[in-house]
Amino acid sequence: MDYPSDPFRETLDGLGRFHLRPLQVPQDLPLIQGWLDAPRAHYWGMQSMTLAQLERHYRELNEGGKARAYLGFHEGQPAFLMECYDPAADPIGRHYQVEPGDCGMHILLAPPARPISGFSRGVFRFMMNFLFRIPGVQRVVVEPDSRNQAVHALNRHVGFVHADTLTLPEKTAHLSFCTRADFAAAMEAPLETPQPLSRLMASTPHMAATPFEPPHWEAVNRQLLCKALAEFAHERLIAPEQTGSGKGWGYYRVNTDDPAVTYHFRARLMQLDHWHIDPDSLQRERNGQPAAPDALALVTELAPSLGLAGDTLATYMEEISSTLAAAAWKHSRTGLDADTLVEADFQTLERAMSEGHPCFVANSGRIGFDAMDYQAYAPETGAAVQLVWLAVWREDSCFASSEGLDYERLMALSLDRDSRARFHTILREKGLDPARYYFMPVHPWQWFNRLASLFATDLGRQRLVCLGYAPERYQAQQSIRTFFNRDRPEAPYIKTALSVINMGFMRGLSPDYMSTTPAINDFLHDLIDQDPYLARTGFSLLREVAGMGYRQSHYEQALDKHSPQRKMLSALWRESPMPTLSPGQKPMTMAALLHRDPQGQALLPRLISASGLAPEEWLERYLHCYLTPLLHCFYAHDLVFMPHGENLILVMEGHVPVRALMKDIGEEAAIMNTDLVLGEKVQRLTVAVPEELKVLSLFTDLFDCFFRFMADILVQQGGWSEQGFWRSVADCVKAYQADQPQLAEKFRRYDLFAPSFTLSCLNRLQLANSRQMIDLADPSKNLQFAGHLKNPIAAFAPAPQAEAVIEDGDG
Repeated sequence: MDYPSDPFRETLDGLGRFHLRPLQVPQDLPLIQGWLDAPRAHYWGMQSMTLAQLERHYRELNEGGKARAYLGFHEGQPAFLMECYDPAADPIGRHYQVEPGDCGMHILLAPPARPISGFSRGVFRFMMNFLFRIPGVQRVVVEPDSRNQAVHALNRHVGFVHADTLTLPEKTAHLSFCTRADFAAAMEAPLETPQPLSRLMASTPHMAATPFEPPHWEAVNRQLLCKALAEFAHERLIAPEQTGSGKGWGYYRVNTDDPAVTYHFRARLMQLDHWHIDPDSLQRERNGQPAAPDALALVTELAPSLGLAGDTLATYMEEISSTLAAAAWKHSRTGLDADTLVEADFQTLERAMSEGHPCFVANSGRIGFDAMDYQAYAPETGAAVQLVWLAVWREDSCFASSEGLDYERLMALSLDRDSRARFHTILREKGLDPARYYFMPVHPWQWFNRLASLFATDLGRQRLVCLGYAPERYQAQQSIRTFFNRDRPEAPYIKTALSVINMGFMRGLSPDYMSTTPAINDFLHDLIDQDPYLARTGFSLLREVAGMGYRQSHYEQALDKHSPQRKMLSALWRESPMPTLSPGQKPMTMAALLHRDPQGQALLPRLISASGLAPEEWLERYLHCYLTPLLHCFYAHDLVFMPHGENLILVMEGHVPVRALMKDIGEEAAIMNTDLVLGEKVQRLTVAVPEELKVLSLFTDLFDCFFRFMADILVQQGGWSEQGFWRSVADCVKAYQADQPQLAEKFRRYDLFAPSFTLSCLNRLQLANSRQMIDLADPSKNLQFAGHLKNPIAAFAPAPQAEAVIEDGDG
């Protein structure tokens, strides 16, 4: 049997991270000898072995090709020893009929430094997952001592069936087997004593510091420093000074506002003033001497240049620190490599994303989450979350839904029948009439950290009643406050208010917006659905079909309408993409196109390779799904979205995008035509934008905030030329314009082939106000500009019509 030599990694809900690697002889043997000396290891039968004897034993076991020993780790600490072997080459094979695909197993658990509920069962699940991933393994065989009742229970837990009792020279053994089907059936049952990792961390506080071990910390510091220097240079907050060049690279120095500190690196300066910095080249110097890279120090060293002082500096430093902590956790986790992610399912990809918004330096602030909250609710942990449900007094609430969807139908889509009956019973037992309440889901963090205290008056008056958890499990999406139903993927997403600061906003939800969001979504859905050109591209919206908000009377009367205290209790329901899929299709967050795995390998080139298409053809199909419909929305309907990677889902077929689904509509879509007369419920869609800024919605959101990073990946890892990438973008624009000649005047007025465009700066927005970057009702008034960028597709502009006619005549 071909025993794997690569490390195997997995995270188990409620138990944390496990990984396994081949036992290293002799380096690991002193540790193993210490485990064998423990009383609990007496069934292993090797207590008296010297280190020399152990070394001889494991060299013979590994080198024979019929067995392999592995060392297992939990949260980075050695925790168990496992041996797998070919029963046909072992004495046990003389006592039963060995079948093809049989694999024997022995497990030794280390003496626990601290008890962890459910840990042993978790180890056994992890090991069986590993064994059944070995090619050819169909059945696992164990033969523990008949007296070892503890291991019998663990074996039964993962699906082993007792077959025979054997008398062996050294013991009386329970021969047991577990097939793939047995194991799969056992895995349908949850752990008997599940324990959320956040709760486990409460009893083992050192786990919160695990990601900050030096290798992880040094790596993420260097990565974030490179990103900060690159994006601050891109937005012209700093001006790197070139000190040399060679082999396509430039060498640069950055002098900080601290005269003692300078940074040195090599970089390639690409189109759109994009800085590709070589992380290995980055050096920080203090008084001319090497100093450790420190991303938080860079913020203080550049604070005057960044315009940071006082509370703004303090908040931004918190966001950078939190972003570093999140990056360290992602770097230390058992992330899947890019090749594996090519075949990954929707939610595996969703939680595998490691970067966040590509432009923002502080993109994982999440101010308000503690270390346990992070493990419980951060999207990248992939933790299962049960939502808390409240009964909210209808007279203080608003509810709105799409046409054809009423409240009762929404509840049937959101809650199982038993939960709905249980919630009604809770209210009746309190002497309350269920008909006077709505049922609203809330984020568990929001309930425990905000609502249970700040809404005490409403709870005391029974305008709010906590109904408890519903059983269905959800998974947080990259937008952090939106949840995907893991138990019923076809059910609507649920988006909840979450009073944490992240990327320049308190992530609340306004009841006022909830009351009009479904109507806005219906309006835009109808507009797009009735446009035959958009229909040909496959572009569509994932509608926000229902909204609910609770208005706390005191906050409503006393505070400004933009106050975060007025946005603490609302929920939104959004359509799932799953019912829209055809056989052979799968959804994928568009953020995946910018994803790099823990080894720095990008997913995009591997997707293209797996598709079997030439890169140019793959990119053409992608641009037809993504860029073409957004161009048409802008030019034909004056309609813009916020189409960054997290806000858009690509439908993939054979690793090729076939259509795009836009989401996050209600708060982030706008029609830039104030002459358009809209109904009362949808009139907030119209936004007054200065004429010269309208086309920036395309240049900034598409070119600068997404294509810039996509081009970098394809040039650095895909073997593409930068010119070839932008030529493909230009060809897509020209093809669209040729298809829509009736819009020629708009193409001239909002010229995508203009020589340059205004640089609109996102980090400058966040640096200016980290709590409220922009006013959603007037998004253009707070924009921060810094000169112009050379348009990378200007060189491919179509020839003027008159010249084209002459050339045709000459031909």
